[in-house]
Amino acid sequence: MGRIGTETAFEALARARALEKQGRRILHFEIGEPDFPTPPHIVEAAKKALDAGYTHYVPAAGIPEVREAVCEYINRTRGFRPTPDQVVIAPGAKPILFYTLLAACDKREQVIYQDPGFPIYESMIRYIGARPVPIKLKEKNEFRLDPEDIKKKIKPKTKLMIINSPHNPTGATLTEEEVKTISDLCHDHGIWLLSDEVYNEILYEGKHYSPSVYDKCLERTILLDGFSKTFAMTGWRLGYGVMPPELIKWETLLTINSVSCTSAFSQMAAKEALLGPHESVLAMVEEFRRRRDYMVEGLNQVKGWSCLKPGGAFYVFPNVKKLKVKSKDIENHLLNDLGIASLCGTAFGAAGEGYMRFSYASPMEKIKELIELLKKEYGTK
Repeated sequence: MGRIGTETAFEALARARALEKQGRRILHFEIGEPDFPTPPHIVEAAKKALDAGYTHYVPAAGIPEVREAVCEYINRTRGFRPTPDQVVIAPGAKPILFYTLLAACDKREQVIYQDPGFPIYESMIRYIGARPVPIKLKEKNEFRLDPEDIKKKIKPKTKLMIINSPHNPTGATLTEEEVKTISDLCHDHGIWLLSDEVYNEILYEGKHYSPSVYDKCLERTILLDGFSKTFAMTGWRLGYGVMPPELIKWETLLTINSVSCTSAFSQMAAKEALLGPHESVLAMVEEFRRRRDYMVEGLNQVKGWSCLKPGGAFYVFPNVKKLKVKSKDIENHLLNDLGIASLCGTAFGAAGEGYMRFSYASPMEKIKELIELLKKEYGTK
């Protein structure tokens, strides 16, 4: 247990909630959760499923028609159609990450991941006894992975690589050439490639590129996706993995041993999310775009702060190195003195020092209030 980490956003949320209980007013920019309701047609599908008796055990890997819906969705969004026996439905996206690490990696084998990056990657790598190998993302490269840096990290014991695009916490998006190069590197060195694509539809410019298209998840690629971000379904706990059949049997066994199966009625809601109307997703992304543009412009007016414009997800990752203060100290100051809940860059890895992360999954009026508070505290350029 000494090797396991945490997701710092939840700790920051708990601290903010504690201050609110004391009567403090807090602006929340720490948690990565869409501030939109789950679309009504998805909620209605869950209600109908309950009335229809979807209240019992279902196959561990997922209800067949829901797995088929995943295949149809992947065909529409990635351009290839996997088979249902390549799909596992899970109670959230995290179990797919955990199961893949347990199934694919032995102790002391190496796993490459992005730094800064989603903190559960490193936590789970350490927990299973594998060795985490971070690749530092550089602001001068817009926080995109540099294939040359990957080549330097690949060793004989490298077993798995995890990539995330659009990226948490920076919002960076990989180019088609970068994704192809990463896929080729993993193929040439016999490395599993787990592609975390939970933000794939929250994209503002260009196109989403997935390494899954190159081997159609039949050889080495594991495509991880979920419903929390795209469909505002964080509390539903729904995710899935598309992967080679070789891994499916082990991930199914891990599902049986851990959760038995994912709840039946929620899977029917998932099917509706994948195949039903998409207008609410498009509207949400457009509102995120509006907030992103305002927040980036505002942060770049604050003295000592600078911010790139993210291409996807719903986070900004401003540079605060000119303040000459540790990121964690800035996080504490913003929360305790200004009533602003945020996350320091080091919550996502050592390479995050000198940066902060704000989620703009918050109403525009609160974003405007945030910018004004920062301008008042630090001055303007």
